[in-house]
Amino acid sequence: MTKMKSTVNIREALIDDETFILSLVPRLIEFVPPDWRDAEQMTILDSRILSDKLAAPSPDNVIFIAEDGDGTRLGFIDLQTGNDFYNREKHGHISNVIVAPEGKGRGIGSLLIEKGEQWARDKGYRWLTLSVFAQNLQAREVYERLGYGQDIMKYVKQIV
Repeated sequence: MTKMKSTVNIREALIDDETFILSLVPRLIEFVPPDWRDAEQMTILDSRILSDKLAAPSPDNVIFIAEDGDGTRLGFIDLQTGNDFYNREKHGHISNVIVAPEGKGRGIGSLLIEKGEQWARDKGYRWLTLSVFAQNLQAREVYERLGYGQDIMKYVKQIV
C-alpha cells in the first residue's frame, strides 16, 4: 500500500472491491453523453470490462483504489497499456478514473492520476494518455490543470 497523503492511501484493487468499483460506474455518464451514445449500454460495457479486469489480473492492466485512514474507499483509477497509432510505442492509458461522492473535493482524482503516472513511469513508458468526452467539461479542466494536453480530436456525425 502506498501512502499518498496523511489520510489517503492508494492500493491495488482486489476482487473484493468489485461492488464498490461497479457502484461508481454510473458516475461516468453524469455529464450526459452525446445523443448518439446509449448511456445504459455504456454503463453495462464499462462494468463488464472492469469485472473482467478484476477477475483476471494482467501485468498490462491495473486498478488502484484510494481509501482514507478508516478504510473508506474514495475512488479508483483503471489503467492499461496502449500502443500509439503512429509509432506503435507502448504507453500507459487511463481507461477510467472515478471519485466517489465521499471523496469529492478532496483531491482524490489528482492523487489517483499521480498514481497512474507513477505506474506508467515504473513500466518505462514516456506517456500516459486518456480519453474524455468533449461535453465533460469538469473532467477536462482537471486534466488540463494536471498538465494533460489535447492530441487527436475525434469528430462524429450521426448519419442514420
